[in-house]
Amino acid sequence: MKREASSGNMVEWCLPQDIDLEGVEFKSMASGSHKIQSDFIHATHWVYFSYFRKGPFFGLACFANMPVESELERGARMKSVGILSPSYTLLYRYMHFLENQVRHQLEMPGHYSHLAAFYEDKKGVLHAGPGSGGSLPPVYWLPSIHRYMYPEMKITHPAGCMSQFIKFFGEQILILWKFALLRKRILIFSPPPVGVVCYRVYCCCCLANVSLPGIGGTVPESKPFFYVNVADIQSLEVEVSYVACTTEKIFEEKRELYDVYVDNQNVKTHHDHLQPLLKINSADREKYRRLNEQRQMLLYSQEVEEDYNPCEEDLFVLFFLEQNNRIFQTLLEVSASQDKTLTAEHARGMGLDPQGDRSFLMDLLEAYGIDVMLVIDNPCCP
Repeated sequence: MKREASSGNMVEWCLPQDIDLEGVEFKSMASGSHKIQSDFIHATHWVYFSYFRKGPFFGLACFANMPVESELERGARMKSVGILSPSYTLLYRYMHFLENQVRHQLEMPGHYSHLAAFYEDKKGVLHAGPGSGGSLPPVYWLPSIHRYMYPEMKITHPAGCMSQFIKFFGEQILILWKFALLRKRILIFSPPPVGVVCYRVYCCCCLANVSLPGIGGTVPESKPFFYVNVADIQSLEVEVSYVACTTEKIFEEKRELYDVYVDNQNVKTHHDHLQPLLKINSADREKYRRLNEQRQMLLYSQEVEEDYNPCEEDLFVLFFLEQNNRIFQTLLEVSASQDKTLTAEHARGMGLDPQGDRSFLMDLLEAYGIDVMLVIDNPCCP
């Protein structure tokens, strides 16, 4: 992809040539990216990475620019090189290749032999071939996590991205956790660079993992869309659940496209029935305290035991996985009981606040189609 002052973003070369790339020229050059000089990968280089989604595929693009003495290019040459894959967990492997190639395109525009050779070598992994999009397996939002998956997860994104995510949001991580578990449409706004915000999309997805069989069949597939822009509005209009990020402030006005809007560290919703979920309650604070306590214990263990392998990513993923499993295990047991009555004691046993999480529990039961009777009194109502 390239950006020209006279005609804007355009796709200048691709393989296979018959693939639908409509809108990719804007996804691979995020709005405002030409105004920055570095992203999260290499702070000393002028490169910019962004994750995005195109139909059933995930994409990773590397954008870079350099000054040139050209009136046609108005003093700056801008290029982006990207790849598409059925799984975003494969994309991290090609970051260095993309960076090298975007620099090559800046210095020697129009020379595509390295890209063509790369496609021929990797097309069996990265692309299923033209006309096969309908036969691709569905891309799920990590419905379950197991130990053997951790190494892949840790190298999919930079080490420490989950801990940075939780440090950034603080206690509000529990608010995002509830919205993620309810499969709400979550849109995260941030000015460029967008790379670190794509990681927040990924981390937000990790909050809602459940490994119990039979859970999730009635809820919509929740999709990490990563970076979106105005070209995605039509596709977002039909989505009932997703997590995405954008650099375009205009999305905030388009309330019909999202349920939850995150601006910096401000999490908000325009839906009245979701307003109670924005309040941090005593059970949330206790979970956040336990999370930080476990983190400190992990750091201490790593200091005194050199061969101690678990990392913070393991801890955070397991913490929310176990929390989610505890909630759904209790709900399933109650739904299988004779009276199907969910009490305040059950709520406390799930690590929830019987009053503060009453609205969350009601939404959770409805979203997952679990048949129990909630008998926790609402103190606001007679």
